[in-house]
Amino acid sequence: MNINVERGSGIALWRQIEETLAAEISRKVLRERLPNETDLASRFGVNRHTVRRAVQALEARGLVRIEQGRGTFVQEEFIDYKLGKRSRFSHSLEKQQLAGTSQVQRSREVVPRDEVCAMLGVANGTPALQVDALDVVDGRVIGVCTQYFPLPRFRGFDATYKHHGSVATALGDIGITEYSRKLSRVSTRLPEAECAQQLGQPKTQPILFVESVYIDGAGLPIEYGITRFAGDAVQLLFEPEAV
Repeated sequence: MNINVERGSGIALWRQIEETLAAEISRKVLRERLPNETDLASRFGVNRHTVRRAVQALEARGLVRIEQGRGTFVQEEFIDYKLGKRSRFSHSLEKQQLAGTSQVQRSREVVPRDEVCAMLGVANGTPALQVDALDVVDGRVIGVCTQYFPLPRFRGFDATYKHHGSVATALGDIGITEYSRKLSRVSTRLPEAECAQQLGQPKTQPILFVESVYIDGAGLPIEYGITRFAGDAVQLLFEPEAV
């Protein structure tokens, strides 16, 4: 639909375009990817420079994100991830009525780095099960995961995990119903090339780097996990636990 902006109204053309697009985003008329600059310029009867300024204003308002080489995308609402003592990412998704799953990409038995062994509370050189997975929400990859589970206790757990698409459900399936988060450590950093590709974002866009250690009811570590979340998709909530 072509829209003629009002010239001589005292309101800059780019501002009129910005407000029109913002309203369409609010009404969800515009979703996912915006038309390119040429199409928008034709629609509004202006030059590409005017369109570019309007889109930059939308980005400054947090309504869109501009990805070099890919285009301009409507900024989705953030997914809240509560880092609670007894909660996992899947629990946060359930509360927000979002469809999510963890897709196992590969798994293998490894001798992890000493710092991983320390997180798992085992001696250096002790084997562990490493699982690499993608957290997918409503069809979008929003997290790249590397998880370690102590052996021999978790030998074969990867098949159960892959079947359920959820660590929480898989743990229950093998009889671990009581567990809690012992540690959470959050930092921001730039993604490696493969991670950026999996998240569908440029390497120059920061990610949330979340490390977690979970323990069972007896206090034994059962998992050390690293998740690299898309910084434009997830926000972390730190809330005091109920006493």
